[in-house]
Amino acid sequence: MRKLTRRDLLKTGALLAATSAGTLWRPGRLFAAGDKLDDGPVRIGYLPITDATPLLVAHARKLYEAEGLTVEKPRLFRSWAQIVEASVSRQVNVIHLLSPTTIWVRYGTKFPGKVVAWNHLNGSALVGGSGVQSPAEFAGRTVAVPFWYSIHNVILQQVLREQGLTPVICPQSEKPGKREVNLVVMAPQDMVPALANNSIAGYIVAEPFNALAEQLKVGTITRFTGDVWKEHACCVVFMHEADLEQRREWSQRVVNALVKAQLWIRGNREATSRLLSKEGEEKYTPHALPILQRVLEPGDDEGYIRQGAIRHREWNAARIDFQPYPFPSYTEQLVRLLKETRVEGDAGFLQGLTPEFVARDLVDDRFVKSALLQAGGLGAFGLSEHFSRHETLKG
Repeated sequence: MRKLTRRDLLKTGALLAATSAGTLWRPGRLFAAGDKLDDGPVRIGYLPITDATPLLVAHARKLYEAEGLTVEKPRLFRSWAQIVEASVSRQVNVIHLLSPTTIWVRYGTKFPGKVVAWNHLNGSALVGGSGVQSPAEFAGRTVAVPFWYSIHNVILQQVLREQGLTPVICPQSEKPGKREVNLVVMAPQDMVPALANNSIAGYIVAEPFNALAEQLKVGTITRFTGDVWKEHACCVVFMHEADLEQRREWSQRVVNALVKAQLWIRGNREATSRLLSKEGEEKYTPHALPILQRVLEPGDDEGYIRQGAIRHREWNAARIDFQPYPFPSYTEQLVRLLKETRVEGDAGFLQGLTPEFVARDLVDDRFVKSALLQAGGLGAFGLSEHFSRHETLKG
């Protein structure tokens, strides 16, 4: 089990800064940022979690090819640091990335990446180990998050503060106080074993690692993140600004494929589970079909309501859902919350950011708006035809 260290974060940041300073790298040659890019293949980077679903479905269903694109087999990575580094070095050119990480990448390290669409809604949960049935019982203990700049860390700290607990980052030699909760970063695949051997008291992460803890009977879901922040984005589609400006038709076709994939997923959840599973033809993830079915296919929420994992039944929140439009109000609220979220390392860059500026500058919604128009508009996703909404966060 390997935790992400401050050195790892600094190393990734240094790589981002160095790459954005002058040249971009792609296999075979160096080229200046002003050079015209050719219409090369779609190279997808992903983690083996349900957050990656639209990118993988678009590949499996040949939706990229239907848009006239060539595409390589998606490349699996094991950590967020790895996928960021691969994007920076141009080994991949279309990735799903934690929404707060895109803010760190663009403004903390000055790397010219942009959000072009949301990849999914909700899809994460806070899990407690032995003897933990509610978030209040994390007092004096350690909880793992997948990355400092993650929606998981943001929502976890909101939940802990509601319980009167203080999130802290303790040196390895120290333990948290009685009303404190120590936070550590851990790769998703390491979380279930760490919970099982009591190395941590809980974790908050994307599916299907929460469903896996349930199946193995080593953890209990204490709260779904979609029950704290209604229909929040977790992972977004992240692309290089140079591609968006110099390969506009190519970029449009990529986003078209992803929007069509999300629409197909909504009506084909059982087939999606099978497609992603280790039993599927492409074996995109190492997860068994029953685990993915527990996440992707509708189930009975009564047990979760009784145990307090769902408090807002009236929201009718899916465990994971799909809708591609990046509402500006979400980005604005995320910036506000990040400014009060504890992270390791220098987060001073956040203080100079205004929510309204980030919503305009980080997100390029030209392509997704056009793709939505072709797919039947926001109404095709069960939404009103307004590119705005009100954010709802409740404890």
